[in-house]
Amino acid sequence: MNDIYTARDIERGAHAHWRDTDAYRVSEDGSRPKFYACSMLPYPSGKLHMGHVRNYTINDMLTRQLRMKGMNVLMPMGWDAFGLPAENAALKNRVPPAQWTYDNIAYMKQQMQAMGLAIDWSREVATCDPSYYRWNQWLFLKMLEKGIAYRKTQVVNWDPVDQTVLANEQVIDGRGWRTGAPVEKREIPGYYLNITAYAPELLDHVQIGNERATLTGWPDKVRLMQENWIGKSEGVRFAFPHEIRGSDGELIQDGRMWVFTTRADTIMGVTFCAVAPEHPLAAHAAASSPKLAAFIEHCKKGGTTEAELALKEKEGQPTGLHVRHPLTGAPIEVWVGNYVLMGYGDGAVMGVPAHDERDFAFAKKYGLKIQPVVAVEGETFSTDAWADWYGDKQRGVCIDSGELDGLGHKAAVDKVASMLSARNLGEKKTTWRLRDWGISRQRYWGTPIPIIHCDSCGPVPVPEKDLPVVLPQDLVPDGSGNPLAKCEAFLNVACPRCGQPSRRETDTMDTFVDSSWYFMRYCDPKNDQAMVADGAKYWMPMDQYIGGIEHAILHLLYARFWTKVMRDMGLVSVDEPFTRLLTQGMVLNHIYSRKTAKGAKEYFWPHDVEHVHDAAGKIIGATLKTAVASADGELPPGTPIDYEGVGTMSKSKNNGVDPQDLIEKYGADTARLYTMFTAPPEATLEWNDAAVEGSHRFLRRVWAFGAKNAARLQAATAADLSAAPLRAPAKALRRELHLVLRQVSFDYGRMQYNTVVSGCMKMLNALDDFAWDDSDGDSALLCEGVSLLLRLLYPACPHLTWQLWRDLGYSAPLGDLLDAAWPEVDEAALVQDEIELVLQINGKLRGSLTVAASLDKAGIEAAALAHEAVVKQAAGQSAKKVVVVPGRLVNVVL
Repeated sequence: MNDIYTARDIERGAHAHWRDTDAYRVSEDGSRPKFYACSMLPYPSGKLHMGHVRNYTINDMLTRQLRMKGMNVLMPMGWDAFGLPAENAALKNRVPPAQWTYDNIAYMKQQMQAMGLAIDWSREVATCDPSYYRWNQWLFLKMLEKGIAYRKTQVVNWDPVDQTVLANEQVIDGRGWRTGAPVEKREIPGYYLNITAYAPELLDHVQIGNERATLTGWPDKVRLMQENWIGKSEGVRFAFPHEIRGSDGELIQDGRMWVFTTRADTIMGVTFCAVAPEHPLAAHAAASSPKLAAFIEHCKKGGTTEAELALKEKEGQPTGLHVRHPLTGAPIEVWVGNYVLMGYGDGAVMGVPAHDERDFAFAKKYGLKIQPVVAVEGETFSTDAWADWYGDKQRGVCIDSGELDGLGHKAAVDKVASMLSARNLGEKKTTWRLRDWGISRQRYWGTPIPIIHCDSCGPVPVPEKDLPVVLPQDLVPDGSGNPLAKCEAFLNVACPRCGQPSRRETDTMDTFVDSSWYFMRYCDPKNDQAMVADGAKYWMPMDQYIGGIEHAILHLLYARFWTKVMRDMGLVSVDEPFTRLLTQGMVLNHIYSRKTAKGAKEYFWPHDVEHVHDAAGKIIGATLKTAVASADGELPPGTPIDYEGVGTMSKSKNNGVDPQDLIEKYGADTARLYTMFTAPPEATLEWNDAAVEGSHRFLRRVWAFGAKNAARLQAATAADLSAAPLRAPAKALRRELHLVLRQVSFDYGRMQYNTVVSGCMKMLNALDDFAWDDSDGDSALLCEGVSLLLRLLYPACPHLTWQLWRDLGYSAPLGDLLDAAWPEVDEAALVQDEIELVLQINGKLRGSLTVAASLDKAGIEAAALAHEAVVKQAAGQSAKKVVVVPGRLVNVVL
């Protein structure tokens, strides 16, 4: 074998072998326990980044190790191929999104194959393939039949220049992210999925402490995020009556302004009410108030999510209208507040500034009354600053609240609910933060919604026999709206019911639809007769899901909902799709930037930069070490630039590391080993070039040790040396090797792959440091030790270990490393003939004492007293006592 570790040649040979033997193709096999391990599928953006490498290597290590343990393991891969980035690239490059997408898929697949991932590519799916999204359309139509899918008007962000709907995150300071045009709020029809009908079950299965929870294999932080997003609230829904009439003379909303609160115990502290800008009372008041109308238009610009509004300054305008307090009849002023959402609850809130932090801030800003109605013994209320206890419903009792005085929170809520019910103005109710999932997107590159619009029949579902409704792949967006709306070949179609000329729906589905069930399609990827079939029955639920924390809410929630819908339709038999979840940490790197002459920020690659340190060695800045092109012209070496610390690798910040560059320089095994060794899978990983070189040095050491001992190992694997006796040092080494094996096997089971690699390094050190002799016993131990090392290291570094396994002769007796049995700890090897104890005299270290492992306490005491150090220091006097700590030390007190 070659004495020099040449990663490129080794990896090329391994890939050819795995490809020729179709090593990773997996089928359903009832004779073995199954394990389905899956990484979240990537968006084909063009190139993998080191975050991908880390994610997929975690999955690959799990897959390879469990296969060696005799399990039938599935590791598939696909592409989340629809979405806005492809349309943006099409706008920029003037190519169809399909062309850009498939070119990127080809390149990224090539990168994955270069990493040596154990992917069953026969199950590959791309969500932009009609054979895939046909089933999106099919299930949507089934949901439509059952009322789970429905059509209603929605408020959206509308870019009047691009003539398209924008997501909330694409609205920046009230303007479209691309055009800069002021964004308008428009009400347009769209399709929704009734996820709220599943809210109780979605919460039960994930909620920490709930006896019905099944997702105990998920991180608590993810479960809590899901629980908060679903947002179960138990409180009282009640109405503020009023006599406000619209232009038609009728009472607006039948004379009742409804609110929901979890703090009905504070109802006597209401000093104002706030309604959303879209509320009927706001519209009525604005009709006679230009100032209020202008404020409402201002509120309509910007985001519409709770998270965005929570960060905005609270603003309001009085309407001049009043409603009546439901218990006292007192007039309550109505305001329009920018923090009230029409889509949440009834679009109105009661303002209790003394016991709600948001209301407190609003009241302070506009000089509204603050009326405390809950007291806590020993605490004093102040209207000058907010204190946490003001809003703590678990503390205190009602005051200045009439019949409620002296009642705690629960008793007061019950009393208020009873009083409101008697007046027919309210009742106890459970509400949910979760809202139905709007899936309509006014975009081109997505799954066509299978609806035909007929002037006579209205919206008509596409017949099942006509699925899929195929998306044209040759259109190029030009920034003037959805190109489907101008594609006559797609638009024009006969109505399936009456045959009259009609037009197809041009909205496409939210791309979260695509990712809500792809993992099930992996189980039956080629079945053109069913969405899922026997494969899903065998593989689901998924045993291990791996992905980023950024997908902890929406993707996982939608996938759970989609699974429950499929279950209720008899397509699958599982309640939850993912048994265990691992959210791997982000890969971080240094960020360097400077402001251009025009005030824009430009970023620099780490390889073009060198750090400036202070006297303590802390990085305080950076300079260019080479000439670099800039918006201000070429910048010479030594130009000072800003150091921003470390952050997530990003193309936009020029701090990504291309895995292809790493593979070409060091090999895929080094890239894999580095991402596994540097940090635990859940922790963030800060990029370090020196540490990458360290990983490569370790692999060179592994190869060098194998090459140095190749002849002896080849002879040992060809002979039966299992009965050869071991000398004492060899027994000690074998015990150390099996102790490492036990720890590494344990670490594999808990997916702590950084300590797995540490164990492999410890094992190599032990083998390399041992003074080997020419005995058969040492040859047998060397053969066993290298066999252990290669099998433990193989899941992290499959190429190098595969080659060494073959070259050193292990393939003949033990088979291909891919399916070699995972080594078992030999408990007999852990039994020691002798143990070494620390020897102390009067509590001070005086050496060590080697005794038989089976020696009893009396024997240890006698051996200690006979030790030359004790005899010398005792100088003929008798010991007062001997203290033995079993397995650790013996202390002779003189």
